[in-house]
Amino acid sequence: MIIYFLRHANAGERVANQKKDEKRALDKAGTEQCGLVGRALVALDVQIDILISSPLKRAVQTASLVGNELGYEGKLHMEDALRPEASFAAFRNLLEKYARYESIMVVGHNPNLQEFLGRIISEAGCEATVELKKGGVAKVETGRNSAALMWYLTPKILRDLYNAAAESSRPKTSRK
Repeated sequence: MIIYFLRHANAGERVANQKKDEKRALDKAGTEQCGLVGRALVALDVQIDILISSPLKRAVQTASLVGNELGYEGKLHMEDALRPEASFAAFRNLLEKYARYESIMVVGHNPNLQEFLGRIISEAGCEATVELKKGGVAKVETGRNSAALMWYLTPKILRDLYNAAAESSRPKTSRK
């Protein structure tokens, strides 16, 4: 199975009231970030079978916007196992639930999404650390008893990748 770990995009400042914070939406920069992330993933030929998100508004918005850029036409699945306070055991159960799919994208929050990524790719008893920035995406390929981080792209790298792809696709003009 291929798992794409996507942290939600920029959503402004955290709100002290947890119920209000759950409804915190993406800000303008976050919305733009989603378009950029989605277009860069298209340039990398990323294809997903299923899109799974935390039920919090900023994650759902990120999943929807990036999924739209990817041309994902399936249902957006919301899972509590991707909430900010979710446990690794709940995340493992989520992976088992969707194990029949070849390629999934999970959209969530730090610190747990970063922790899940680190624990999936590390040897038993250890934990790798990958700093999953807002709008960052990592590709992990899993096997029967192992997983490997194939790549991790920050929003800055994704922006540069997208701009380079756009530049190379422009027609060249000659000067006289």
